[in-house]
Amino acid sequence: MTRLTLKQADAIAGGTLAKGKELGLAPLTVVVLDAGGHAVVLKRDDGSSIMRPELATAKAWGALGMGFGGRELARRANKAPGFFAALNSISDGRMAPVPGSALIRDGQGEVIGAVGVSGDTSENDEACLVPAVLAAGLTPDTGDPL
Repeated sequence: MTRLTLKQADAIAGGTLAKGKELGLAPLTVVVLDAGGHAVVLKRDDGSSIMRPELATAKAWGALGMGFGGRELARRANKAPGFFAALNSISDGRMAPVPGSALIRDGQGEVIGAVGVSGDTSENDEACLVPAVLAAGLTPDTGDPL
């Protein structure tokens, strides 16, 4: 298994913010976690509100912790709200099962980290992270096929 490098994580974060600017979105915050759930890079656009780092981290951490991208987490949370309420309690509120996050997979399909974005709509957050992960030579797993 390969490891997520600082260079790759920084490229993902920078690319995500650049895509947000290109699309004219609200200020974004992006966090890239390694496979152990530790932050490698966290970047915020100027003007990003104060809770965005926690939200971006909760999106990424939830995807990594459950092994599903944000879209699949959201679908499962809608089908089993009691289960996800329990998960949120067990995790001390550290997960947000909504779109705007993706597992990061290497060339062999192994999970090497996760990325979470917050600032605009969850769908727009996701639209920014996908091309950034691809540009870093990795595969974003949002829970939906690319």
